[in-house]
Amino acid sequence: MSQKQQQIPRFRVGAQIEHIILLVSFTVLAITGLPQKYAATNVGEWMINAMGGIETVRIIHRWSAFILIAGSIYHLITGAYRFYVKRERMRILPDKKDAFDVRDFVLHNIGIRKEHPKMRKFNFGEKFEYWAVVWGTAMMAITGFMLLNPVATTSILPGEIIPAALAAHGWEALLATTAIILWHLYNVLVKQFNPSMWTGKLPREQMEEEHALELERIDGGGDPWPHVDAPNLIRRQRKFIVASVLVGSLLLALTIWMFTFEETAITTVPRVTQEAFVPLATQVP
Repeated sequence: MSQKQQQIPRFRVGAQIEHIILLVSFTVLAITGLPQKYAATNVGEWMINAMGGIETVRIIHRWSAFILIAGSIYHLITGAYRFYVKRERMRILPDKKDAFDVRDFVLHNIGIRKEHPKMRKFNFGEKFEYWAVVWGTAMMAITGFMLLNPVATTSILPGEIIPAALAAHGWEALLATTAIILWHLYNVLVKQFNPSMWTGKLPREQMEEEHALELERIDGGGDPWPHVDAPNLIRRQRKFIVASVLVGSLLLALTIWMFTFEETAITTVPRVTQEAFVPLATQVP
């Protein structure tokens, strides 16, 4: 294998699984959610009917939302394990260097700076995408709970919060879908194919362009997933297993409660199957 074709470790299997969960749940949510936002249009109505009607679409949408939230809980637990047990650094956090990388990236693209900025495992664009997903998921979960449970929500908050939540839920969905199509898919499919989320590895040539500092660290003998060999690893693992089971079970139970708490928003009003007879009004002499 030539040096350019050499594959550099990029993501672990756990991250690949999380990406698949996010990809499937988000795609189904977009396909079933946006037609509901634009149900009054011909395209929206056609898509809803093609998927089996509004009742079926709503059921699929809610199950996909449940999977998305469950996947988010799994992501929190695995991230906490790497941070607490393995003592890995949270390299996804933005810092001052990202601001400099943005500046140098712009200067390079307009021809003022010759060198492309050397970036780390996660460059500024990937960090922006990650935290946008975190923000968007939180926003959708909160507003989705309000829409699923309007009676409980308005027993605490003013009634105006429900149409506000509906608007925020719909526009955030449109924003997220647009960002995925115009930004993410362009960068991983059109600009150049990035196979790392499927293979766990990235060709050396792409690493040199997008993650040069990470490549230099690995070439220097660094671990692709560095962690501190701190003492008491077994003890931390035991503590974490107990805590993760308790917290994970609590969060999963809370998620199930969110989706089953209120019957009024879950059951669709039955359709009228028979025509009602309305007698003509008699004329008064």
